[in-house]
Amino acid sequence: MSGEPHNGAARDEAEQIAARARRKRAARRNRVNSPLYGISMFGLVGWAVALPTLVGTALGVWIDRQWPSETSWTLILLLAGVSLGALNAWYWIDRETRDDD
Repeated sequence: MSGEPHNGAARDEAEQIAARARRKRAARRNRVNSPLYGISMFGLVGWAVALPTLVGTALGVWIDRQWPSETSWTLILLLAGVSLGALNAWYWIDRETRDDD
C-alpha cells in the first residue's frame, strides 16, 4: 500500500515533465526571431572571435618581450587566436541554428 502513493506521485511528475518538454518543443518550433536576435548573434560572434584574438596577441607580445627570438610569438599566437575564435564562432552559430526536431 505504501508504494501506491509514490507511483501516483511519480506518474504525476513524469506527466508534468512530459508536458513541459512538449511546450518547450512547440516554443522552439514556433520561435519568431526578432531583429534584436540578429544583432545579438553579431555581438556573440564578434566577441567569440575578438576575445581569443586579443588574448593571443597580448600573450604573444609578452612572450616576445620576455624572451626575444627570431620567432614572432605575437604573429603565431595572433593566428592561433583567430583560428580558435573562428572555431568558437562556428560552434555558437551551429548551436543557435540547429533544428532540434
